[in-house]
Order: sequence, then C-alpha cells, then structure tokens
Amino acid sequence: MLIRNATTEDIPAIAMLETACFSDPWPEDYIGRRLDKMLVAEQDGAFLGYAALASVLDEGSLDSIAVVPEHRRQGAADALLAAMIRRGRERDLSFITLEVRASNGPAIALYKKHGFAQVGRRSNYYEYPREDAILMTLVL
Repeated sequence: MLIRNATTEDIPAIAMLETACFSDPWPEDYIGRRLDKMLVAEQDGAFLGYAALASVLDEGSLDSIAVVPEHRRQGAADALLAAMIRRGRERDLSFITLEVRASNGPAIALYKKHGFAQVGRRSNYYEYPREDAILMTLVL
C-alpha cells in the first residue's frame, strides 16, 4: 500500500468517495482547494481512500478520513491515520482533534488505537441523520 500526497488527478475519486460516505459531501472545487492537506492511499494503482489534516498555528484538525467500502478493514484507514499523525509531528503540532459520529464504533476504535481520547461531545453536530459527535484529541 502506498500513502502519497493527493493530486488533481485524485479529485474525482475523492469526490465520489465523499458522496458515498458522507451526508454532506465536499464538492470538487472545495476538494481542489484542499489538496495540500490531503493524503491518498492506493494499492496497485487503485484508489483506496484519503485523509485530510488541516492546521492553524500548532493545532491540527483531522477533517476527514474515508476508505472505499470494498477496501475497508484492510488497513488503509490505519495507514492513512498513522501518516497524518506523522505529518502532524513533522509540522510540530501540539495536538490533533477530530469529530466522529457517536454511532461510528469502528472509527472510534481506530482513533483510540492511535492514542486519541474522548474529550467531549457535541450535541446534534451532524445532520442527515441528526446525531451527536464525539470530540477526540491526540496530544503530540
């Protein structure tokens, strides 16, 4: 599996995955403006997923991580998250924060595996369907 920086050629695949995974997907123009914050996982030339890490000063925010449904549970999300944590450390971030749907047990387990801890809950954070978010942070 290869983890690499996202390029303009990845925009259509990222947009399709956004639509498949999220109720409020990012449009292609927005994805294009954020490519410098994204990593892509691929294997044998096939797109597996992506992750996006934004930062302001020394604060990081894992804005998104998604894997193509037929490639889940094969290590892509784990590899993307590990790469983003490395990127955060390389950029001297103090911490990385994220929100995750309260019902997304597999994602919560992945984040905990990488050292993220629950630090709060945001009521009705998500729409379609309406749901709380679990706020998690990893201190670097």
